[in-house]
Amino acid sequence: MVYFQKMTPQGYKQIEAEIAELKKDRPRRIKALQEARSLGDLSENSEYTEAKKELRHLESRLRYLGKQLKYAEIVEPTNNGKVDLGKHVRLKFEDDETSDVYEIVGRLEADLDQGKISFDSPLGVAIMKHSAGEVVTVEAPAGSYQVTIEAIL
Repeated sequence: MVYFQKMTPQGYKQIEAEIAELKKDRPRRIKALQEARSLGDLSENSEYTEAKKELRHLESRLRYLGKQLKYAEIVEPTNNGKVDLGKHVRLKFEDDETSDVYEIVGRLEADLDQGKISFDSPLGVAIMKHSAGEVVTVEAPAGSYQVTIEAIL
């Protein structure tokens, strides 16, 4: 069974940009490995061990990101008045009367510090497909709480 990873067009572009940066860095890492190898005895050569480890990490990251793109399902936001992937929402947290704006994104793009929450996080699940003005209950691991969807931006 093939599982596609939902993401926004911006998230897809971010992965493409990271792949491009890693590919630009690959020749430098290969050269560092070759230079370390030329120093002699590989069994006691910490420069060689470190360079090999860094190159292996870069290659692993490239494979991982490549798979993310291969199985990506890019979701364009629709203009249907409902909370959906790629949209921004202003939420009011009923317990402390504070409001925050979040962007609903794919799992790989989520970054709470940047105001990006995953559509499959407890908060994302609770608000998905709801409209402005609705009060929803979020079932989180630490307990449930209510939020009001003030606006879909």
